[in-house]
Amino acid sequence: MTYMIIEHFHPGKVRALYERFAEKGRLLPPGVEYINSWIDEKIETCYQLMESESLEKLMEWTANWSDYATFEIVPVISSAEAKERVFDGNV
Repeated sequence: MTYMIIEHFHPGKVRALYERFAEKGRLLPPGVEYINSWIDEKIETCYQLMESESLEKLMEWTANWSDYATFEIVPVISSAEAKERVFDGNV
């Protein structure tokens, strides 16, 4: 499943977050794959696209970073898949 992760950095913790990332990497558990990310210009919020075999695995990953950020996890589908669902009568 594909997820949009909205990561809200804790004030004053961004530098420490990037230091941990530089030292330890993304800390992804098996079954979670990073696709891409974008950060707002204020460097307060990160929008990450991830693939995960389960929500539990994704929660395991967010636990590795919860001291530096809070997370919103939104399951998403592609525009093409949404269109297909609409025209197949699944919406």
